[in-house]
Amino acid sequence: MAKYYRLYLVISIILLYGMLSAQSLIGAWEGHHTSETGTPLHSVLIIADGYQVITTYDSLTGKFIHTNGGSWQLDGSLMTEIVEFDSQDPDRVGEIVQFKIILGDSSLSIVGSDRVMKRVDDGSPGALQGAWLMSGRVRDGQTQNRDVNRPRKTMKILSGTRFQWIAYNTETKEFKGTGGGTYTTIDQQYTESIAFFSKDETRVGKSLQFDYELRDGDWHHSGLSSKGAPIYEIWSKRTD
Repeated sequence: MAKYYRLYLVISIILLYGMLSAQSLIGAWEGHHTSETGTPLHSVLIIADGYQVITTYDSLTGKFIHTNGGSWQLDGSLMTEIVEFDSQDPDRVGEIVQFKIILGDSSLSIVGSDRVMKRVDDGSPGALQGAWLMSGRVRDGQTQNRDVNRPRKTMKILSGTRFQWIAYNTETKEFKGTGGGTYTTIDQQYTESIAFFSKDETRVGKSLQFDYELRDGDWHHSGLSSKGAPIYEIWSKRTD
């Protein structure tokens, strides 16, 4: 009986370690490096439960360089990702990628790589941490729902301090656009500060403030867009 109890205890510890390892990845990570032409680059990795995105942009100007991401699972030190979007190489969409990681108290690296990413946050303090899909808009008082299971998606991934939205199509493998930076949630005010924007670099450095509310698990988001147009969006937590 004691033998089986010890075996059960060992298995429980192994399973717990796996869960803790996966949980400890949640949040934002960043790295700084230099391009082949000497341009200083900033890479930000946002990991939410089940989904992740990594983006690189010019540290000085905010010029967007590239982004990719999708779903992820961690088994011990083995990371498995399924690519949902890639701004540089659309042929990678649907590809399964596996690699081993080294996770420290505040650092993350890939085995065989000399690049190290440092932790930015652990999923706090922002109130909207997670992966969200745009599921509707309100126009002229009428709610227009959007099927979140369709191939064309607009996903927003947030850590505790970082955000990024990505528009893409998993069927055609098209990348439509992205933008991101830092955010805060204070007194029902959601404020974004834009660090990169793939379609319009002039928006880099701007801050946008919105009213937000979590209603029946959905994120209701209203205010003025970066173009100054009124918007009311509904986002649903991604669960698939």
